Amino acid sequence: MKLVHKRAIITGASQGFGLAVARAFVQEGADVMICARTADHLSHARQELEALAKGVARVRVLSADVSQPEDVQRVVEATLAEFGGLEILVCNAGVYGPKGAIQDVDWQAWSQAIAINLMGTVLPCRAVLPHLQSQRFGKIILLSGGGATKPLPYLSAYAASKAAVVRFGETLAEEVREFSIDVNAVAPGALNTRLLDEILEAGPDKVGNTFYEQSRTQKAQGGTPLERGASLCVFLASSASDGITGKLISAVWDPWERLPEYLDDLHNSDIYTLRRIVPHERGKNWG
Repeated sequence: MKLVHKRAIITGASQGFGLAVARAFVQEGADVMICARTADHLSHARQELEALAKGVARVRVLSADVSQPEDVQRVVEATLAEFGGLEILVCNAGVYGPKGAIQDVDWQAWSQAIAINLMGTVLPCRAVLPHLQSQRFGKIILLSGGGATKPLPYLSAYAASKAAVVRFGETLAEEVREFSIDVNAVAPGALNTRLLDEILEAGPDKVGNTFYEQSRTQKAQGGTPLERGASLCVFLASSASDGITGKLISAVWDPWERLPEYLDDLHNSDIYTLRRIVPHERGKNWG
């Protein structure tokens, strides 16, 4: 078991991908504190996780809004009190936000999506860092999304916030490198979760015909298994990934199981990072 004696906080883990990560962590022996906004979903998740834990791992839940500093601090303090420590943070909570052209969407809803996706990532990191820095070890895993590396028309709050999350992760990784805290972002693939259902319910008039048709195809074909991204999170939370930091890693396309073989290359290059492309990289000589 890869995470025995490890203790983790997983945000947005009452359903979907966050719950899949919690399942994987518990099965690998980790104690988990999961939080989300909906108490009923948390209760069902706790029952499922405790059945998986079989008394080997501890499971705790708290209702919390990760865009609120007081809620985040309460989750971290409760985790430290319940488990006696903390090694792993997974910032999974996220929403698509309003769907439509930027000039038409509700501004309050747009701002709230930024608060949940970006502030809801930064605030948990801020709250756990004093503890992780004091023990000079930690693993922080952030959730990227399709909007982080390409334009996502009609989902501008989601795209902008996810790109910001990835760059925040790169930046934080440099700030805490001396403390042996690894910070990475995960692209889990095209998942068939409630977020996909939101796109289908919104329809092509709101999200654009191209993305709507892609989503219909994904729904029919099943999407990327949740377990693939959850396995990547287990890898990044385990000692196998020690020293891999500041990267955006795809669960589907990258050979992440073998990345420890390429540690020197990862340290000395901008592979798996967000960077500007210049003309010569596309075979253009513009002077």
